[in-house]
Amino acid sequence: MAEIWKGGPVAEAVYQEIRTRLSALDFVPYLKVIRLGEDPASVSYVRLKAKKARELGFRSEVEVYPEALPEEVLLERIRILNEEKELDGLLVQLPLPSHIRAERVLEAIHPLKDVDGFHPVNVGRLWSGGEGLFPCTPLGIIRLLKHYKVDLKGKEVVILGRSNIVGKPLAGLLLREDATVTVAHSKTARLPEVTRRAEILIAAVGRPHFVRPEMVQEGAVVVDVGVTRVEDRLLGDVHPKVAEVASALTPVPGGVGPMTVAMLMANTLKAALLRRNGAPR
Repeated sequence: MAEIWKGGPVAEAVYQEIRTRLSALDFVPYLKVIRLGEDPASVSYVRLKAKKARELGFRSEVEVYPEALPEEVLLERIRILNEEKELDGLLVQLPLPSHIRAERVLEAIHPLKDVDGFHPVNVGRLWSGGEGLFPCTPLGIIRLLKHYKVDLKGKEVVILGRSNIVGKPLAGLLLREDATVTVAHSKTARLPEVTRRAEILIAAVGRPHFVRPEMVQEGAVVVDVGVTRVEDRLLGDVHPKVAEVASALTPVPGGVGPMTVAMLMANTLKAALLRRNGAPR
């Protein structure tokens, strides 16, 4: 039966490191989050991020605008915030209303303030081996695996899902750790054969209980990134019976989720230090 690897204790270890490092600084890192509209999930996520930032000792503010805010007005506000010298991290909560092009918004944020890690400059730095700000959920997965003493070097890792938010950046981070990486997706032929090769299987497809026991190698480590609300429950991408095959499994909720917020806080601190240490622009 699989060990259950929760993210909460790992996130708390990250927070403790951040508190220690903040106590040695002669300034207070400053994070700003922009939210459009009143989508309940976005409201909840933004509130959680801002609250955690303040608890840790960051300066944290949220700007809320109507859902109908014109794209050009949002872009102008981002331009102004890019020039604000005290501001270290800027995040625009996704998803955005349909009339606003997310790619334009993400590209408008200065790369050194891009705590979500989605700017093309940071994407390029990730894949070129450079220093930058990288997406929070993939960073959290790497940190969680290391916390539970997984040696990634040489390991056969299969990622299910090729999104710009999880799958692709996670592949880049795993390659930095010398893992052998396969990114599988909806067009992958003979998918169960591919996933059964994995010593570490990471599911990020957003399809409840998609990964079943017959898709998992005996003794594999399985990381469940997916979260889908079905009626009154949150379900992951991995079927519970996978626990009978895997050696370790992250739960949903309570697995990868806490790590995403933790690594956002770590990125905010990193952004503050990179910007003040004259990192390349």
